[in-house]
Amino acid sequence: MRLLRKAALRDPLLVAAFDGWNDAGEAASGAVAELARQWRAQPFAEVDPEEFVDFTETRPEVVSTPDGGRRIGWPVTSLSIATAPGLGRDVVLLRGPEPQLRWPTYCDTVVGLARGIGIGEVVLLGAYLSEVTHHRAVPLSGTATAAARLDALGIEPSQYEGPTGIVGVLGEVFAAAGVPVTSVWASVPCYSLPVSPKASLALLRVTGLLLGGGVDDGELADLAEEYERRMDELVADDDGVAAYVARLEEMEGSGDDLSGEGLAEEIERFLRRRP
Repeated sequence: MRLLRKAALRDPLLVAAFDGWNDAGEAASGAVAELARQWRAQPFAEVDPEEFVDFTETRPEVVSTPDGGRRIGWPVTSLSIATAPGLGRDVVLLRGPEPQLRWPTYCDTVVGLARGIGIGEVVLLGAYLSEVTHHRAVPLSGTATAAARLDALGIEPSQYEGPTGIVGVLGEVFAAAGVPVTSVWASVPCYSLPVSPKASLALLRVTGLLLGGGVDDGELADLAEEYERRMDELVADDDGVAAYVARLEEMEGSGDDLSGEGLAEEIERFLRRRP
């Protein structure tokens, strides 16, 4: 952990998202990036990637500098401080790549820093590919140490069982440390374009509700409209995608849900139709 500057915070809350497995359509990381942009968040700490990242999987990048030079940008976990308008408290924004190595140590490092600066609540954001169509409102699900928080927001409690990512592990470690955690996940269509501003917007809005205000739709509302238009074009231009979406719309209209096995079969049919 490397501190960039000292921070004196007012009743701080942590909002976190990770690139990679937990971030279908870059929805979760996109929501945190929008919060950082709106609130002009200032970096104050980094988690050194040396112990936690396999650089053959998450590679450093060469970036240009303002003076015309070049430098290596390492895949660090960055923590920034933001003051949300009208909230009367500070928000710490965490974003970084999902680590490949030493997850328990990584989580202990993040939780130790959070407790050291007085974090009293945590919001974790994630997104996953699902059997939903792009026309419908983005389905949200989640978990919370205080289940009433989900009920108040109308968020469906997650029933997922299976492999998990760093979001799930970090949430459990925070909860074990006595820090209240709310984890919210957006569903992104399996046939989605690589970036889904619509899902980012849904996560941004629910984060604003969890914080009690201070969040605008910002640029994401316009980007979400453009995303839907491009998705319509994608479906119209590809018979295989169109057939897959029609099947999903049929199930959505009937109220049927795909089982895990049924979803796998539908995705396999969809992929076989692709060139």
